[in-house]
Amino acid sequence: MASLGDLERTVMDVLWAAEGPVAAAELRDALADRELALTTVHTVLSRLETKGFVEHDDARPRRFRPRATREQHAAELMHEVLGRSGDRQAVLARFVGGVDPEEARMLRQLLDGSAPDAGTR
Repeated sequence: MASLGDLERTVMDVLWAAEGPVAAAELRDALADRELALTTVHTVLSRLETKGFVEHDDARPRRFRPRATREQHAAELMHEVLGRSGDRQAVLARFVGGVDPEEARMLRQLLDGSAPDAGTR
């Protein structure tokens, strides 16, 4: 999976938080503190689309939406890192060793299949 640059991550944060598809001008307005030109927003969206992070509809102006949820993206990154590690067990052991008790309880529930709404967390 391609990585996200700082501005790409910021744009994705806005898209993930949105209630639905978002036009480039709306993204620019949501990121007003960054003082971005509309062409810059279009360039970032084009790159995100090429990388497979967003898709657009056929409306005018085009409206963009994430192809995956933030949680799906994070899970894909975790799987990618785990897949590239030399020792999966060691990586998992280090990960599990760093979680707090509540996260450990949640992991146990997820592994047992007893966590409520496991797919939406």
